[in-house]
Amino acid sequence: MERRLVLLGATLAALAPRAWAHHGWSSFDQQRPLWLEGRATQVWWRNPHAELDLQLPDKPALPADLKQRKLPAQSAGVDGQALLARAELPRRADKRWRVELAPLTRMQAWQVAEIKPGDSLGVLGFSFEAEKGEALLRAEYLFVGDKVYGLRSSPA
Repeated sequence: MERRLVLLGATLAALAPRAWAHHGWSSFDQQRPLWLEGRATQVWWRNPHAELDLQLPDKPALPADLKQRKLPAQSAGVDGQALLARAELPRRADKRWRVELAPLTRMQAWQVAEIKPGDSLGVLGFSFEAEKGEALLRAEYLFVGDKVYGLRSSPA
């Protein structure tokens, strides 16, 4: 019996960080889309969603063509062009951000190739209200090379 309790405790302790790290969309300020661009330094290709750490450049900037970029249709009603038009850089000075992508089944539906450390990418998404707490962005759109993926829902 004691051994079972030890195993149960160890299992719960191992799962706790993953459960704590998962955030629903309601935790994020969806009125203020943020643009991040940089290189992936660490990548976790797993559920409940793929994640990566993104290293920003010394002087982040919005791409000049960001508002004109074409976005793929998603099955959820997302006005991506309005998000691009309102996109801004983060106010906080963190150079490394954790980015929450989508569950692996959705990444597969979009045919996103597994991101590797060193890959360059851009992300449009949302942080917490007033960017409080950790430097965390929930990705709405992922830009890798010349490909764009909508991550809120499946492709339409």
